[in-house]
Amino acid sequence: MFSQSVFSQEIALLKYNGGGDWYANPTALPNLVNFCNANIKTKISNKIPTVQVGSSSLFDYPFVHMTGHGNVEFNEAETINLRKYLTNGGFL
Repeated sequence: MFSQSVFSQEIALLKYNGGGDWYANPTALPNLVNFCNANIKTKISNKIPTVQVGSSSLFDYPFVHMTGHGNVEFNEAETINLRKYLTNGGFL
């Protein structure tokens, strides 16, 4: 008999330009995932990938987490990509 973990959700960390520290609070998202899995019985993967705002890979994740402070800048292509992600059901 063997046990296999099956994750039904994934959350990615959003990487952006502009000098804001998108990489801030490196334990915040893993702590949130662990808390949710333990207390509300979600099955969120504890492997947190990083995805760039302009990447087509953004659409692989139903949830993306944006953190940091300071300047956040999106070029036109990134703005269009993020808008498309959000209007098609993605959650930021």
